[in-house]
Amino acid sequence: MSSLLPWIAVLVTGVAGWALIKRYQTHLVLLFAGLVLLLAAIALGDPHFLPKGVKPSGFVVFDIFTTMKAIATKQSAGIGFLIMTAGGFAAYMDRIGAARALVDIAVKPLSMLKAPYAVLVGGYLVGQTLVMVIPSAAGLAMLLLVALFPILRAVGVSAAAAAAVIGTSAGMTFAPTAGTANLAAKVAGLDPIIYFVQYQLVLALPTVIAVCAAHYFVQRYYDKKADDIYSEAAEVKHSDAPAAPKWYALFPILPIALLIIFSKLVVSSIKLDTVSCLFMVWVLAVIVEVVRLRDVKKVFKDAMAMFQSMGKMFAGIVALIICAEFFATGLKVSGLIDILIHSANGVGAGMGFMTVILTAIVSAVTFLTGSGVGAYSSFASLAPDVAAGLGGSVTALVTPMQFASGMIRAMSPVAGVIIAVAGAAGVSPMAIVRRTWIPMIVGLVVTLIANMVFFG
Repeated sequence: MSSLLPWIAVLVTGVAGWALIKRYQTHLVLLFAGLVLLLAAIALGDPHFLPKGVKPSGFVVFDIFTTMKAIATKQSAGIGFLIMTAGGFAAYMDRIGAARALVDIAVKPLSMLKAPYAVLVGGYLVGQTLVMVIPSAAGLAMLLLVALFPILRAVGVSAAAAAAVIGTSAGMTFAPTAGTANLAAKVAGLDPIIYFVQYQLVLALPTVIAVCAAHYFVQRYYDKKADDIYSEAAEVKHSDAPAAPKWYALFPILPIALLIIFSKLVVSSIKLDTVSCLFMVWVLAVIVEVVRLRDVKKVFKDAMAMFQSMGKMFAGIVALIICAEFFATGLKVSGLIDILIHSANGVGAGMGFMTVILTAIVSAVTFLTGSGVGAYSSFASLAPDVAAGLGGSVTALVTPMQFASGMIRAMSPVAGVIIAVAGAAGVSPMAIVRRTWIPMIVGLVVTLIANMVFFG
């Protein structure tokens, strides 16, 4: 009877995919898909799904929710708490104007260039660099729309071209404080900063160069073609962040600098973890704000943005990771992953083939749902089993999947960031997508090739 489980898993996964396409709530879709798979495993006599080290309750149905509790506890105390802290820190940097100061400084040199499409490419490079310290795709896009969009329009590129470049600026979220990057590092069993320096950057550099070249030619081609039906570009809403001293731009950069210094890369005798570092810089920024503004009540109220955003991050991203891992548990119990591994071995396909397959699945789900985090977190936890079964490296599997979740989001017409930049440009999301899909596909292909060259 247990031979039916893989087929049930295929059916449940298909139904879950349909529900995601129809915009049902992602968290609950994954949660109930996992629940159905575990109930099916119990019914068919294969109830071995409790995480390692977790004692059974004595009643197998209760064990399902014991599993959920174990996953939630692990995520909330580990990678989930890191993601919450990073999100809270980013929100506070925006609240005090530090993120805006950093963006203003970064884009200012571009205003001195006279070649329109060189400025456009420079804008993409600025955005893709800033994602290391402002890992929120939507948050970074909003700041760039205020600071970069007017510069790009002033040098002569179209509103749609400017919006397309801004929409892809967070295509590769390779920041050590980004949610998907931290999840990838956790799955690979690596420190986030080591994963960032030794693995992500290796793939990011050739990918960024390829995307720059693609943007240059694609945006110039469509601007010359000029067959988009543009309405007047909407007025870009200015950021609500207060004006801050330009040196406040140091605050978003400081955590990454400290994490690199106090790691195996530089000072190995002192260990500074990401959460401690973010809290330390947050406290430092609060103290500086008190000294600068001399209004303790206001500064303390603003400082609460850290904890308020942490709560939002739990509801949005951490809860999603919990539900996705619960679904992944069901897939593992069903035996579907083992069948895929054995099938790949049977036809002589190795890690390269499975990397392409899993990356394609993450890409498809991201495109249809507009959520890179949802797609990636659903399948990332499967990577260790797949890599172990094929005798390959987990990092070689998770990094292309993680990059795909960001790049394909930038070509999804239902992604929040694309809808936002399309509104600023006064065009439809489809007009933006037709300008982003070629650069993003080029970038993804280069990522896969570089992954095979360096880590295959």
